[in-house]
Amino acid sequence: MTFRAEHLLGIEHLSPADITTLLDLADQYAEHNRQGRAHRDVLEGLTQINMFFENSTRTQASFEIAGKRLGADVMNMAMQASSVKKGETLIDTALTLNAMRPDLLVVRHPHSGAVDLLAQKVNCAVLNAGDGRHEHPTQALLDALTIRRHHDRLHRLSIAICGDIAHSRVARSNILLLGKMENRVRLVGPPTLMPSGVQDFGVEVFHDMKEGLKDVDVVMMLRLQKERMDGGFIPSEREYFHRYGLDAEKLACAKDDAIVMHPGPMNRGVEIDGTIADDINRSVIQEQVEMGVAVRMAAMDLLARNLRARRGAKAAGVMV
Repeated sequence: MTFRAEHLLGIEHLSPADITTLLDLADQYAEHNRQGRAHRDVLEGLTQINMFFENSTRTQASFEIAGKRLGADVMNMAMQASSVKKGETLIDTALTLNAMRPDLLVVRHPHSGAVDLLAQKVNCAVLNAGDGRHEHPTQALLDALTIRRHHDRLHRLSIAICGDIAHSRVARSNILLLGKMENRVRLVGPPTLMPSGVQDFGVEVFHDMKEGLKDVDVVMMLRLQKERMDGGFIPSEREYFHRYGLDAEKLACAKDDAIVMHPGPMNRGVEIDGTIADDINRSVIQEQVEMGVAVRMAAMDLLARNLRARRGAKAAGVMV
């Protein structure tokens, strides 16, 4: 096993071998889940705390299901009603939790870097469930697994990431992961929704949707992050859909076997036509949700193995 990380804070510090190891294990869990096979002993005796400072449906439910399928004791903290609302700092929250001796800490936070800060203050494995505009590593990993299962590989593919690139941590993590695995990445969207310095990302940039989708293997749509916008980034939702929403006419520019992805939640009729989203021959959006559980199972499994190894070495007086 090549995966040696203490935490899963982002894609940036993972090697291609790390990514492959995690995806191989997740692939096994995906098949086991479909067969209804349980793995209650993998995280037996370990405590998993989910701390979501931002609302989430898919990610939080996915982490909870993943932990329970592996046998962890799972606790969801209602951060909206926590001491943070009373003025407690993030570091004090971390120290309080650390005193409870958790083993796995899953955190989503609206500020970039907050999860990394928490990881420096606790004695457990931390998983980043999304921090500000920074990263969302497990989303990129589940996207990668979905792509690999459909195209039988995760290298030398042409992948278009379309929409609100500037505000998307999903886009950032996918750009990093897909680049590490030697894929050709295109960013497609209006200039107002492209991040500054995009020319340094090692990607191709297109402002015309049909041109950007020409002969791609994967079309990855993104949600308009309205909650992170503080100005007029698009003229109107109707105009946005006309130019950048995925419909049959634009999708026809991609390869005939190109798959359509979206991290959810979708704004139908804004980012993607409902007919395309529900097309069982092209859309893999529901499979992304399914693969999310498998990827999070694999991530927690690998981190728990490393955690137990470090604790065992420490108890034996071995330097790690």
